[in-house]
Amino acid sequence: MSIQKPSIPKGTRDFGPAVVARRNYIFGIIRRTFEKFGYAPLETPTLENLSVLTGKYGDEGDQLLFKVLNSGDFLKDVTADDLQNDDGRATRRVLPKLAEKGLRYDLTVPFARYVVMNRGTLVFPFKRYQIQPVWRADRPQRGRYREFYQCDADVVGTDSLLCEAEIVLMMCEVLDTLNKEAKSEDQKLKYTIKINHRDALRGIFFAAAENRSKESDFFVVLDKLDKIGTEGVKQELKERGFSNNGFQWLTYLLRTDDGNRKMTSEERMIYVNAMFKEIMSDPNAEPVGSKGIKQLQEVFNILRGFDFKQFQNLEFDPTLARGLSYYTGCIFEIKINNVNMGSVSGGGRYDNLTGAFGLPGVSGVGFSFGVDRLYDCLEELNLFPEGAAATTRCLIANFDAAAMTAMLPVLRDLRAAGIASELYPEPAKLAKQFKYADGKGIAYVLLQGPEELALNTFKLKDLRTGQEQTLTLPEVVATLG
Repeated sequence: MSIQKPSIPKGTRDFGPAVVARRNYIFGIIRRTFEKFGYAPLETPTLENLSVLTGKYGDEGDQLLFKVLNSGDFLKDVTADDLQNDDGRATRRVLPKLAEKGLRYDLTVPFARYVVMNRGTLVFPFKRYQIQPVWRADRPQRGRYREFYQCDADVVGTDSLLCEAEIVLMMCEVLDTLNKEAKSEDQKLKYTIKINHRDALRGIFFAAAENRSKESDFFVVLDKLDKIGTEGVKQELKERGFSNNGFQWLTYLLRTDDGNRKMTSEERMIYVNAMFKEIMSDPNAEPVGSKGIKQLQEVFNILRGFDFKQFQNLEFDPTLARGLSYYTGCIFEIKINNVNMGSVSGGGRYDNLTGAFGLPGVSGVGFSFGVDRLYDCLEELNLFPEGAAATTRCLIANFDAAAMTAMLPVLRDLRAAGIASELYPEPAKLAKQFKYADGKGIAYVLLQGPEELALNTFKLKDLRTGQEQTLTLPEVVATLG
């Protein structure tokens, strides 16, 4: 039999014990934060019907869906006519015979499907969080994988902007908790939470674009502002067929200073709203963008009611678009400024996602953390706590068969006290056992030689500092507990 070289698909990864332990550290912080804000856990299947997934993410998203072939003889009814290439119609005839299911692309659309299927048993507003992997047939690169975890928190059944404000609070709490392990300011995650509103974005489009049929093109180019600057945006819009007439308004709307200093987020909201009103030809009509600005201002006011201290981390960005087509209100994105990485979180308000499944008019809002990107940021900044990769806290040394028998009750008592412990499985030289503990990141080794045995004590060695203490078993438990 030939030997096959082991491999895994591109864009997927194995996670060893140390990496899994660090990932669980991140998951734990996110889970505890979600639960503190009243969100309940939920899980949905890996597979969804393609009818659930398609048409929810825009054309680009549909192209990135992983489709799963039907089992059995699924081609037995396909005819030669079905396989003719007639402008894509053959594909539409054959595809249901080939694939009716797909791997979930995100957690929000399956959540909307779940809400509709279970609406008779849910209490609204319904708040749930979900921590599960998703799959996208994307081109793998740093920070972008084909299989990755999302940590979602969503609430449906309310229009209240309190939900948007609490999303900002949860974002800050997770990132600030991760920063508690930092030994210096330079080691911390320097983050910016960008916030915008789809109506404000549409207001900019209406002001700057005469061709109303190219809204998606306009947003795609506007989203590049950070990379190519205002002049680059104008040039690319011109290449895509937009006229010069709206560029002057675009320049006004994208200003970030008042001529002397950079505007705060709330000052910029007032400025952009004033521009919307000046652009409107009817002074009695409310500009489309003003509704979005008013809602954003209300979110800031609610945060002020929470005595929110981190407005310096919250930035109104009128160019923030978010790619998913189902967003209708406030939208969010988190950027880590001191790591070269894409956004680590995003989300927004969606007014009618459940409508696609027969339950119209149920508004929802939510966001998601991308744990894989968060992990990469923490690793680059060396921000994981010492011992985060360890699964065992204490190793009991094994000298001989008699010592092993004597240590079994000790191992039982340590575990009964909730201390992750293990006994080295066979007698070995201490150097070998210390090397084992060091390789696994175990912080402590517990030893009982003849001298300690006579006094019914133990020697506890901290491998991180080299310090040794002679302790009774209750003292060992108190030290390690």
